[in-house]
Amino acid sequence: MTDIPLLSIENLSVAYREGDEITRVTHEVSFTIAHGEVVALVGESGSGKSTTAQSVIGLLPENGRIETGSIRLNGEDIAHWSGKRFDVIRGKHISLIPQDPTSSLNPVKTVGAQVGEILRIHGERDRKAIETRVIELLARVGLTNPELRAKQYPHELSGGMKQRVLIAIAIALKPQLIIADEPTSALDVTVQRRILDLIDELRRESGTAVLLVTHDLGVAADRADRIVVLQGGRIQETGDTEQLLAAPRSAYAQRLLADAPSLATNTFRAPPPAGEDAIIVDSLVHDFTTEGRKNFRAVDGVSFTVRRGTTHAIVGESGSGKTTTVRDVVGFGEPTAGAIHIEGTNIGALKGEALRKFRQTIQLVYQNPFSSLDPRQTVFGIVEEPLINFGERDAAVRAEKVNALLERVSLPEALRKRRPRALSGGQRQRVAIARALILDPKVLVLDEAVSALDVTVQAQILKLLDELQKERSLTYLFVSHDLAVVRQISDTVSVLHNGKQVESGRVEDVFLRPQSDYTRELIDAIPGKRSHALA
Repeated sequence: MTDIPLLSIENLSVAYREGDEITRVTHEVSFTIAHGEVVALVGESGSGKSTTAQSVIGLLPENGRIETGSIRLNGEDIAHWSGKRFDVIRGKHISLIPQDPTSSLNPVKTVGAQVGEILRIHGERDRKAIETRVIELLARVGLTNPELRAKQYPHELSGGMKQRVLIAIAIALKPQLIIADEPTSALDVTVQRRILDLIDELRRESGTAVLLVTHDLGVAADRADRIVVLQGGRIQETGDTEQLLAAPRSAYAQRLLADAPSLATNTFRAPPPAGEDAIIVDSLVHDFTTEGRKNFRAVDGVSFTVRRGTTHAIVGESGSGKTTTVRDVVGFGEPTAGAIHIEGTNIGALKGEALRKFRQTIQLVYQNPFSSLDPRQTVFGIVEEPLINFGERDAAVRAEKVNALLERVSLPEALRKRRPRALSGGQRQRVAIARALILDPKVLVLDEAVSALDVTVQAQILKLLDELQKERSLTYLFVSHDLAVVRQISDTVSVLHNGKQVESGRVEDVFLRPQSDYTRELIDAIPGKRSHALA
C-alpha cells in the first residue's frame, strides 16, 4: 500500500461568475483521503460541499472555476484538466453517485442501456459481454429480477431501485474513489440503510475509497472514518469520527451535533395532560381504481386519536399510506369507508362551501417549500391571500394580522416584499407556516414539513412549531419518514405499512417497546448509533 494519499486536496478555492461579479465559495480547503477510506464532508447548504466534490470529478458548472489550489489523484494534479482528460478517468478511477435518482437517469433510455453506456464509453465493444455485465451489476446491487429491470425505464422503478441503478453505474469499472453526493437524502430510512450498507459492502470488497457528501450527521457518524466540517466554504474542523463526535472543538461543529435529531439521546416528551380529542380517525379505508386493474387499497382500516394541543406522528415508508391518510383528514380525499372527526365535526358530511369554510379549522403545510409557494407573489401577498379568500375586506386589518404573524415566525420586514425565489429554504418554510396559521386554525397537518431542510434550519423550524403549539394550543398531525425527528417532537405515533396500521401509541412506548417486526426495523434503521455508543 502506497503512502501517497489516493486523493489530496490542498488550498482549494473555487469561484462562480454571475455577469461581472465573481463570488468565491470555497476558501483554501485542504484534506486527504487514503485508499479504502471513507471521509464525510458535512455542512449546511451553501457550505461548499457539492462544489468541492464537483471540483474533484471535473463537473463544475460552466460559470465555476478553480482559482487556487491543487487536487491530486495518486499524486497527479488534476485540478485544471480539460473535460476530455477527465472523460478518461471518470467511471474508471473516480465515479459519482448523485443526489437525485429521478433527475440523474435518462427517462427515455432503459436501465440496461444506461448501465451499459459506462462500459461502452471505456472501450467495451462486445454487445453480449455488455449485456452479461449489466445483469451482473444489477444483481450485485440487489435488484430483484435483474433481467427484467434491465429492460425497464426509470419511471417504472422506485426511488431506492433507481439509486441502486446509479450505484451499479458507479461501481461498473471498480473505481478507486466513489463520490457519494447526498446519496440517500431523498430515501426512506430503511431504504437509506440498505443503500449505505451496500456502499459499505462494495467498498470492503474492492478497497474503494468514498467521499461522502452529506448534511446528515447521523449518517456521517455511522459510516465515515473521518469527518471534514465545512461552513461558508471554509473548513471549521476535521478529525477521526469518534474523536470529533466525542469532543468537537469548533462552535459550528458543536451546533451541528446538537441540532442533529439522530444524534440526540432517547429523550421523550412528557405524557400530555388529560383532555378532549381534536382528531378522531376511525377504521379509515381508501381504495383507488387503476386502469386495467381491480381496486387498489391504499389505506386499510387505520384508526387513531389525537388529543387537543398534542402532536401525533404518522410514519412509514413510501407507499405505506401516509399521504393518502392525511389528505383524507384534511378533506382533499374521499375515503371509501370509515369516519374522520376534526374538533367534533364529521368532515365526511361536509360538501361544497361548508367544506371550504371548515378548512379554516385545519390547514396543511406541504413538504417542499420550493414548490408550495406561488413564485409570482410576494411574501406578504402569499400570507395575506387566505384572508382575502375568506372574506376579510379591510386591508388595514389584513396588514396588521399579516405583519404580526410574519414577525412571530421571524421573517423581518425587509423580506416581506420579496418573492420566494429570493428566500432560503428555511425562510420559505416559515412563509408556508405563516400562511397556514393566518386563519387561526386549530389543527395543523405537517406533511414532511422539515425533510427538505438542513439540520440547523430544521432545528429552528421545529423549535418554532413547538413554541407556536404552546402559544395557540395547536394540534399537529406530523407526517414523516424521519423517526429521529418523530422521537424528538411527537407525543403519539402511528406506524403504517402497506396501508395497514401495525402499531400505535405513545412515542416512548413504541420506540422503547415496539411490538411489530416492521417497527423494530424502522427504529433500527435510525442513523447515529456510533454516536450513541460513545455517549
